[in-house]
Amino acid sequence: MNIAGIADRRKLWYLVGKRTLAAVFIIAGVGHFVATDFFLKIMPPYLPFHLTLVLVSGVIEIILGILLLVPRYFRLAAWGIIALLIAVFPANIHVYTHQELFPFPRFVHLLRLLLQGVLILWAFVYTRQ
Repeated sequence: MNIAGIADRRKLWYLVGKRTLAAVFIIAGVGHFVATDFFLKIMPPYLPFHLTLVLVSGVIEIILGILLLVPRYFRLAAWGIIALLIAVFPANIHVYTHQELFPFPRFVHLLRLLLQGVLILWAFVYTRQ
């Protein structure tokens, strides 16, 4: 394969990856409205306004997913996704430390924590041109 073919493949994976990440966040954001009770269970008890936080974070996920597809704003959206993933990480730790909320095997809860890191790295790819 020549250099041009490699560059075209990288560009294709870059675009597919960006669109997939956008879809993940748009779908997850919609999920906050469709499965609100699920997201309310994730909320740590020390946070106030559970319903408001669930709905606002859903709106933010939808907006960031859409902005990731807009050439002018995709870098800003990628940084926003990273910030959001860091902001919601305490909720993921809460679920890990209270596994009775979702009775899955322990390794599934650990994978969920690790997935946050993967999503952060995935979004980081789009913080640059």
